[in-house]
Amino acid sequence: MKLLSQLRTSSFQLALLYMVVFATSVFLLLAFIYWRTAGFMTAQTDETIEAEIAGLAEQYRGRGVNGLITIIRERVARDPNAKTIYLLTTEDFLKLAGNLETWPEGSPSEGGWVNFTLSSAVGWTGPERLARARIFEVQGGLRLLVGRDVDELTNLKRVIETAINWGMGITLALALLGGYLMSRNTIRRIEVINNTSRRIMNGHLSLRIPTRGTEDDFDQLAENLNQMLDRIVYLMEGIRHVSDSIAHDLRTPLTRLRNQLENTLMSVDNDEAREQAGRAVAEADQLLATFNALLRIARLETKGNSSDMKRVALDELVSDACELYEALAEDKEQTFEQSLEPGVIIEGDRDLLFQMISNLIDNAIKYTPEQGAIGVVVRKEGEDAVFEVRDSGIGIPDDEKDQVFQRFYRVGKSRSLPGNGLGLSLVSAVAEIHKGRIVLSDTNEEAQPSGLTVAVYMPAPTHVRKRIRAKQAGQESDSVSAGAAVAQKPTVSES
Repeated sequence: MKLLSQLRTSSFQLALLYMVVFATSVFLLLAFIYWRTAGFMTAQTDETIEAEIAGLAEQYRGRGVNGLITIIRERVARDPNAKTIYLLTTEDFLKLAGNLETWPEGSPSEGGWVNFTLSSAVGWTGPERLARARIFEVQGGLRLLVGRDVDELTNLKRVIETAINWGMGITLALALLGGYLMSRNTIRRIEVINNTSRRIMNGHLSLRIPTRGTEDDFDQLAENLNQMLDRIVYLMEGIRHVSDSIAHDLRTPLTRLRNQLENTLMSVDNDEAREQAGRAVAEADQLLATFNALLRIARLETKGNSSDMKRVALDELVSDACELYEALAEDKEQTFEQSLEPGVIIEGDRDLLFQMISNLIDNAIKYTPEQGAIGVVVRKEGEDAVFEVRDSGIGIPDDEKDQVFQRFYRVGKSRSLPGNGLGLSLVSAVAEIHKGRIVLSDTNEEAQPSGLTVAVYMPAPTHVRKRIRAKQAGQESDSVSAGAAVAQKPTVSES
């Protein structure tokens, strides 16, 4: 699988393209060399035959037919290896002289050239060989064939062709190997950037992409990305600091204002004034609740230790929260069902978990109309403990499910209801601390409203401890990071 994934990379495909271009260039070069070499050797053979024919023609002009026959017989006697082929015949192909017995078959090409095989069919007594000859007519109806044994030339051409084929094969193999090695080195550099980027996206904002000090393209890219990350972290910290400072600085004067309004409420006798003061106290309480939620979320997001992590019976904790909210559901005539599997143990901060559970149950009751249905479930699923809240309320549109964990974000249908848009941000922060993930889905896709189901998956205690130790050692695995990422920006919920 790793090899296949490497073959799909753009770097390997680029190397493959370069290999094709390089191999094509080598092939064209070798083909040109072969064409020039083979052409030169063939031309040299043809020139030798032409020179032989020129000599015979001169003998014919000076000595006639008898002289031609005599010179052919002399040359055949001087060439026992029969490198040069001679055959002089009558018009009826009756042999007069030469080292062949029979006229070879085959039609001559333009110019009188013919290629044939030296075999017993033409009276050849040696092993079969290839020959090339030229045919022309002599005055008086005589036919003359003069040629050369080109078997060695043909074998040399085959050797060159074989060498070219092997050379092309070796070239392709080396190019493929080189492309693989080049792409593997590139993939390693890219994978370092990808792994670091994934860990940064999963919340490790202090990490930076390592460089090799070579000042190559990858080092320049890493340096630019690191500078961008520094700038992003600086801006995020600035925004967070401003938000937390405002919440912290305004909480004290708001508390004083609230207390003064409450004192005014207790001291006035006028009913209208008491009603207005009561509304002002309620608004002050809402503002204080908002600021307290902001500060609580800030503390959770910066919490980096696990000193408060203890074994917690999730079913018992959820049962306590349900007991607290059952009365609120009864006031709205809602059906409140519980399905709590006993013995579901997790490792976490009991107070934070209770806050998360309470927020989700409170949201379900708040956004479900009267006579609606609420369901609370605790179960084991593989290695995870699952806490789930289902309702038949207004639900969340699919295009907004990845946004509701943002601070102050509220679904359009819920803006007229009480709330500050911070409840699910707090839930997300608690889930992230416990290495959990949140999954949102519709309770009933066919019904309108569809309702909302919020499921929080939290790992078993042994897995939590392993992940915490890996995080403290700076060696958290990608799979653990993926679980935390869903909790950080999960499949989303309502606030």
